[in-house]
Amino acid sequence: MELVKVTEENIDEEHICCAISSNKDCQVVSKKEWLKKRFKEGLVFLKGNVRGKCFIEYVPSENAWCPIEAKGYMFIDCLWVSGRFKGKGYSNELLNACISDSREKGKLGLVILSAKKKIPYISDPKYLKYKKFQLADTSEPFYELFYLPFSQNAPKPCFMKHIKVPSIKEQGFVLYYSNQCPFTAKYVPIIEKVASEKKIAFKSIRFESTKEARMSPAPFTIYSLFYNGEFVTNEILSDKTFEKMISKVID
Repeated sequence: MELVKVTEENIDEEHICCAISSNKDCQVVSKKEWLKKRFKEGLVFLKGNVRGKCFIEYVPSENAWCPIEAKGYMFIDCLWVSGRFKGKGYSNELLNACISDSREKGKLGLVILSAKKKIPYISDPKYLKYKKFQLADTSEPFYELFYLPFSQNAPKPCFMKHIKVPSIKEQGFVLYYSNQCPFTAKYVPIIEKVASEKKIAFKSIRFESTKEARMSPAPFTIYSLFYNGEFVTNEILSDKTFEKMISKVID
């Protein structure tokens, strides 16, 4: 498989895999605008020369949109191979390209966000362990930080202390999110509308910078929903799933 590096020069023409639609679609627009701002921070987006979900996105950990301490490492935002591309070794090919690039740039290793078990939108811990990633740190209720050091004496990354137990002080529903994932551009307005129609206390906060994201109250800065101060879910909700959640947590 040929790998294509998406850059500021070719991004308007390239398909970005995770949002299969036209360039005018809100999901594509939001993701590409987010990427354009991140390229100057060292972000790399590599994709297979296919039309589908087959890509890896990574960035120097100092610029990662994740509340971690991992100086000198490379942080993997997302490694996604799905559908008919599974089982062909493409995940390994993408990861190996990231490892090679990170070594050439003098990085200490790789870091990635995962969980105790496979859950939506977060890297599969089973695959990471298979690829020799090690557990570095944990955060409630289920988050795990994995790392792949390039040397035995490489320091162990960790979560920032303020997210060891995700919580906030505000009441009602509070959603923290970013346009790092294209699907938030579509689904956040949908649940905002549901909350408004049902007259439910709801507030959405979008991260606009690396600094803001690193101060997130939860590890997953793409989407973290709280209710009355407690973490509820990282799953990007549709109107139906949000309505079910409203019934569950309020009733």
